[in-house]
Amino acid sequence: MNRIFWTAIFNLAFSIALSAQVTVSPDNLTAYSQGATSAYLTFNNVVDLRPAEAVWCGEIIPAAPDIGFRCDPATVFGVLPARYDQSRLTGTRYTDIMSITPTVARRAYTDAASGNDSRFFYVRRFVSTVGGPDQFVAVTIRLSGNGAGVPFSLTGVKLLWQNGERLVPFIKPNEPLPKITAEIRYTGTGRLMGRWELVRPGEELPQKRDLLSEAALPFEERGTQKRYTLISRFNVNLPPGGKYVLPGPENWRIDKTVEGLYLLLFRVEAPDAPNSVSNAGANPTPTGAVAGFPMPVLRYYVGNSSNANIGPDAKTDPFAENENLNSPLILRWKTVPNAKIYRLEIEDDERKKIFSAVLLASTRQYQLPSFIRQLTASKRLRWKIAAIDESGKTLEETNFFEVK
Repeated sequence: MNRIFWTAIFNLAFSIALSAQVTVSPDNLTAYSQGATSAYLTFNNVVDLRPAEAVWCGEIIPAAPDIGFRCDPATVFGVLPARYDQSRLTGTRYTDIMSITPTVARRAYTDAASGNDSRFFYVRRFVSTVGGPDQFVAVTIRLSGNGAGVPFSLTGVKLLWQNGERLVPFIKPNEPLPKITAEIRYTGTGRLMGRWELVRPGEELPQKRDLLSEAALPFEERGTQKRYTLISRFNVNLPPGGKYVLPGPENWRIDKTVEGLYLLLFRVEAPDAPNSVSNAGANPTPTGAVAGFPMPVLRYYVGNSSNANIGPDAKTDPFAENENLNSPLILRWKTVPNAKIYRLEIEDDERKKIFSAVLLASTRQYQLPSFIRQLTASKRLRWKIAAIDESGKTLEETNFFEVK
């Protein structure tokens, strides 16, 4: 009877131990052998554990006395770069964007070409926070061509003005902008769905996570990214091939009426696609068009030199100086050599952006709109000025000064 009792206890303990182990979905996938690939992974049952490093390798070995299989140190191909780490722990679920770099893919391909197993592994370590053993969770990866068997992922996006220009255009109100294109590099096949949105002058700027493709977000965060003015949508099928040029929105749809800095956003949604599903608990989560990096933005400036109050050159002023004038409010600054434009920003004491404007290099001072004067009666506002060259690089930027 004692034997039966202890056998039952052992089986119960064994089943509890198994249920406490971290699992991953998907636990095997195919990757492009000649370039980058990204995939969305869901690690479930992450209890009393802290995610640690992620490593690619050619062989795995038992991790005892820890749990699972770890990388053989002699076969390590690389470590997930911090810039591609878009992971997020939500409750007991950990989502991870596995971005295989071209360097890792070449290492794995060379290893397979030399006669070794064509499989390689992605191993994420989880460290116990209660003094227990660490857990190593492995994903098996097989090399392939860039076909339908590879997850549909974005590996590179470039937003360009006409003729491949990356310079920041400076136009007058309602003046036409150059044509826009998006150069897309991808793996697998699927529908590229999304929208072009516009951030107008004075609006709160998007944060890094607002610019991620929707498929890079945990299921709970989808639909929470900050939204801006919708310009147009796109929905195109990307066949196997890896390269596509997407035309930008029509010029007439893009606002150019208000002076200041505009941001054109490329927002990518998460479609259903072959080999692009991860199980978040019991629910399959579409992960098509996943990317391990934020989407780029295009910037353009709208300004009219006739609206700027150009005064005499500053003599002994520092680069930026605010003059205390009753009405109107006029800001003056010292010129900076090689500046193409100046970017003016005003924010309140909660660091919320209230106003922005972009001015020609010939501008020496700027008269603020009347509503800024009204705001100063109830809020403390502060401003700064930045000098921008023709490529969009900041040459010099001041600290904040109080608007008086």
